[in-house]
Amino acid sequence: MYQKRNKSLKNQIDIDNLPKHISIIMDGNGRWAKKRFLPRNLGHQEGMKRVVEIVEASTKLGIKHLTLYAFSTENWKRPKDEIDGLMRILVFYIRSELYRLIKNNVKLHILGDIEPLPIVARDEVKRAIEETKNNNGMHLNIALNYGGRADIINAVKEILKDVELGNINIDDIDSNLFSGYLYTNGQPDPDLLIRPSGESRISNFLLYQIAYTELWFSDILWPDFKEENLYEAIIDYQKRNRRFGGI
Repeated sequence: MYQKRNKSLKNQIDIDNLPKHISIIMDGNGRWAKKRFLPRNLGHQEGMKRVVEIVEASTKLGIKHLTLYAFSTENWKRPKDEIDGLMRILVFYIRSELYRLIKNNVKLHILGDIEPLPIVARDEVKRAIEETKNNNGMHLNIALNYGGRADIINAVKEILKDVELGNINIDDIDSNLFSGYLYTNGQPDPDLLIRPSGESRISNFLLYQIAYTELWFSDILWPDFKEENLYEAIIDYQKRNRRFGGI
């Protein structure tokens, strides 16, 4: 029944009008675990299974860029045991799923500053980036220790440095140049942003890049977010008239 529904929904998608870039705020792991009287990190483990499923589905569908919000700059405020658990899950995911990324020709890119991560997690992330750097299929962005405000501030600092060094003229600064200093440099802005969990906010995610992004909210908690829900979001996106400020 599940596979039949997936196929039915997938057949409704216009392959010629796919969003080039989908971004997802993966939210609701803790609430999913709490509802089942489980530790929060078991919710994160279940959420990681959805990462595998959604990455696989996006690759097969032909999505060119997929960005997943995994760990924000604000998430360091969480209890240490939860953060440690998240980092262990990250390491496990990379070690167990890297072969699949390579097999599916997926290129991994990180949005955010990974230097504050524990050394094992940081080294595994760097290894995955290195081993997928020549892949030319879907571009998978993992937002890790990422914040939209920090992204903008870092870009401003780097631009000021280049102005001081004479590499650019202040009159050359426009939206295209500015975008080149963001973590998403070289990639299109998201066409579709998906947020499960019942929350209707952006949570400091890709603040500059989502100026004209279509937003899709759902009450489904991330560990329950399935392939069919991805298809539902894309079908809804394709029904919208994107005017970009025009008529």
